[in-house]
Amino acid sequence: MTLGQMTLADAFLSQAGACRALGSPFMERLLTLLAQHWPSESALARRCAEWTGDIGPGGASLPLRIAGGLHALVLDGRDVGLSAAYPPASVSDAKLRKAVLHALTVHEAFLLDWIESPPQTNEVRRSAALIAAAHWIAARHDLPFVTSELGASAGLNLAWDRYALCIGPDRLGPRDAVLTLAPDWTGPVPVTMPITVAERRGVDLNPLDARDPAQALRLFAYLWPDQPNRMDLTRAAIGALDGPPDRGDAIDWLESRLSAAPEGHVHLVYHTVAWQYFPPASQARGTAMIEAAGGRASETRPLAWLSMENDGGTGGAALTLRMWPGDLRIPLGRADFHGRWIRWAG
Repeated sequence: MTLGQMTLADAFLSQAGACRALGSPFMERLLTLLAQHWPSESALARRCAEWTGDIGPGGASLPLRIAGGLHALVLDGRDVGLSAAYPPASVSDAKLRKAVLHALTVHEAFLLDWIESPPQTNEVRRSAALIAAAHWIAARHDLPFVTSELGASAGLNLAWDRYALCIGPDRLGPRDAVLTLAPDWTGPVPVTMPITVAERRGVDLNPLDARDPAQALRLFAYLWPDQPNRMDLTRAAIGALDGPPDRGDAIDWLESRLSAAPEGHVHLVYHTVAWQYFPPASQARGTAMIEAAGGRASETRPLAWLSMENDGGTGGAALTLRMWPGDLRIPLGRADFHGRWIRWAG
């Protein structure tokens, strides 16, 4: 069964390796199990076999969609047997396999619907990179920010200025922060600057209102079952929400945002592990659109494009910044996909 350039089994194993590197032995175990015991004759398997393009961690992330659907069954209490095999319980491989295969069969209709939407891992710890980059920008442009996030999911990383970043004895962010991030940090510490976000907006094809328990289920389902600290941070971030992001195509939405950027503000356009889910044509159009807006930027109306994305390199995501006027290209370093560490070079 060839899907793009990798089989589904290959995709499961590739994602299992990524989960191991990201500190989730349960997810590694679950995805390895699925690679070895996938029910290839099911309707779910047939739908997966029809998938076009890259299904692995760098593309549609089909293994994460399936794993997220299974976790949703646990969180929602739909499958007691599966819940009994998930953390914090510790069960044998045989018992886990039996529970997972049973769930794939009994809840096939639910899972078929679930996997049609991309993963929405609104990882709050990615805001550590956003905070650092914003202080780096503010040291060069002493202006309030207008922010536009692409692929914002539930909008938890729209509120990065309400979080604190601690780097050893240094602290960036407000004293009354709703949560504090403390990644393993290597490199110089950005200059601490006063940050004002005058307006924040985000967009997603399927935005989640995390204040709605039914919608919060999708958000929490993509947090890995053996990492409860991520759920705690997410609950704290939900308390800082103003409301859900806008619903729409990211590039169509960005066009109006770029044209309406106000004088006397830095317009910060950013995305964290979202660009890969945009079709190639949308990526090309978005790039051209941002570059054209950059050509109209000035010192009193600068434009910044911050990207935290998988570039195929080893070790996390690339942190890259483009700034106008001048079309400066600044490699800020690399960050763990879940924000556990940052190797700063800004």
